[in-house]
Amino acid sequence: MKKPLVPKKYLFTFILITSLFALWGFANDITNPMVAAFQTVMELSVAKASLIQFAFYGGYATMAIPAALFIRKYSYKSGILLGLALYAIGAFLFIPAAEWQEFSFFCISLYILTFGLAFLETTANPFILSLGDKETSTRRLNLAQAFNPVGSLSGMAVASFIVLPHLLSDKRDAAGQIIFPLLSEAEKADIRLHDLAVIRNPYVTIGLVVLAVLVIIALTKMPKTESEEQKAAGQTHTVKETLSNLWHNTIYREGVFAQVCYVAAQIMCWTFIIQYADHLGINKATAQLYNIAAMSLNLGGRFIGTFIMRYVNTCMLLTIFGVGASICTLGAICIEGMGGLYSLVAISLFMSIMFPSIYGIALENVDTKDTHLGAAFLVMAIVGGALMPPMQGRIIDMGTLWGMPAVNMSFLLPLVCFLVIIVYGYRSYVQIKK
Repeated sequence: MKKPLVPKKYLFTFILITSLFALWGFANDITNPMVAAFQTVMELSVAKASLIQFAFYGGYATMAIPAALFIRKYSYKSGILLGLALYAIGAFLFIPAAEWQEFSFFCISLYILTFGLAFLETTANPFILSLGDKETSTRRLNLAQAFNPVGSLSGMAVASFIVLPHLLSDKRDAAGQIIFPLLSEAEKADIRLHDLAVIRNPYVTIGLVVLAVLVIIALTKMPKTESEEQKAAGQTHTVKETLSNLWHNTIYREGVFAQVCYVAAQIMCWTFIIQYADHLGINKATAQLYNIAAMSLNLGGRFIGTFIMRYVNTCMLLTIFGVGASICTLGAICIEGMGGLYSLVAISLFMSIMFPSIYGIALENVDTKDTHLGAAFLVMAIVGGALMPPMQGRIIDMGTLWGMPAVNMSFLLPLVCFLVIIVYGYRSYVQIKK
């Protein structure tokens, strides 16, 4: 008899926790196009504007381990509530940031917001894995993660239809050139005040939604997981023992590095679609529609991939999807014009299963006593999204590289990341089959 993906007794909890995946998806993907928005309205280089991603994903790196230690001491529910509170605080800090018109304040606001996301991801991912049989845990996480793109699409839609079209700083002349840099300082100041308010409003709105979810979860009784029951019985490992166990687990250790590479590739592919399209003369609002198309492919791929996992080993499927992503990335690098843009969009189909699959494979053979810190390092791996986009931004700022548009050649960075994922998927498949 096949074991259910989500047992009935955990169904409501599963639905409630899965809603959190959509919440951090919204934050991730309304923020990606803000790099291009801040680049124009604050008159920044691509590299400096990419510090938005450094602040956003740097928050994960800073807070993942403290989040794990907090959850280890208290509970998953406590971690979720604190995460939602920090998320809301960071969102509401956009109010003074827009008032003071300081780029650094926006970065700090996002940094604090992602403290909350680090708590949520460190908590929700292993919690979902625990809500049922271990045999179905990776499929269960892929199903929950399928709702992350739903939030992402919502964030992209808000960026596309509410934020980017209303940015006065992105208005263009008949030749398609942005006119903002040619204006007087007084005119720029008025436009900057308007545009930063437009950027601020969605974050304040999502902050209110997050507070409502916080109240619902605070009033809901959560089931105890195996690791929480072990803690109650005094059956726990010390932090030193846990770190030793994780380090000597090859699949886990390599999984953390693969996750660093995956998140770096994902953020680069989604952040710089707008710059890629801009090089082709497409304005930001229209370019963001290609981001929405990419996320739609990602959402469809997540559900398709979850279904295929019933018949194909997860490690092998990860390897196959890595090959597909690499081929599409080569298209984005080598093909100039719309064909390259279509290749860039198509990468998202193959990225769809990568995060939850790497996460599930890495944690599959980790002792439940070590799950909290194990999950934390996999969330901390999201720092890849902080480190690589500024590097890609510097390449794009070069204009041309080796006789090709630098924006095309910059996608050599995600290509290397996908090659690492191919190697990880295949090595894991071989080790598990032994």
